[in-house]
Amino acid sequence: DRTDIDLPDAQKELIKKITQLGKPTVLVLLNGSALAIPEEHSQVNAVLEAWYGGQAGGTAIADVLFGNYNPSGRLPVTFYKSTDDLPPFEDYAMANRTYRYFEGEALYSFGHGLSYTTFTYGDIRVNNRSTTNEEAVVVEVEITNTGDRAGDEVVQLYVSYPESDVIRPIRDLRGFDRIFLEPGETKTVEFTLNTEELRYWDSEADAWVLEKGPVKLQV
Repeated sequence: DRTDIDLPDAQKELIKKITQLGKPTVLVLLNGSALAIPEEHSQVNAVLEAWYGGQAGGTAIADVLFGNYNPSGRLPVTFYKSTDDLPPFEDYAMANRTYRYFEGEALYSFGHGLSYTTFTYGDIRVNNRSTTNEEAVVVEVEITNTGDRAGDEVVQLYVSYPESDVIRPIRDLRGFDRIFLEPGETKTVEFTLNTEELRYWDSEADAWVLEKGPVKLQV
């Protein structure tokens, strides 16, 4: 029901005037869906996505801006750079839509979110390199808080089928875990991938099918 996903012109002009003052500026977004803000992204020092915060939203925003709370939210949708990056809704095919099929460069990807601390990821470990219809795959990865503040990290597991004969998602979220880490602390996060989570619908077979071939794991 919208012809574009930009901010209104009046708000874009207001942001431009404010940033021309040379003061540190944080853009707080109060919105219900993804917005295209490539110009505003380059003009401000930070962007805080607050969605519709409700009656306690103002307090929550202030806590983040003044550093009383270390943010750890992650985007549940993709933020595109422009409406031009999206195909017209002449049909409802998923090609080049959502994080699962979008082939362009997003402004902010699905699952994106920053913190006042930093985290590093170790190598992915799996309990076995092949699976059948009955076996599960256990995925482990070590996460370390390399910053000077305690904080939460939302660890996300994605799968893809790089050699599938049919169109499959570029990546597909198959698990996530929120962990709290003190500065310098390391924790091991474990995901169990059941074969049901690796299957896709085969319309010809009229069934959920576990395809042969490699499965790419990404954390």
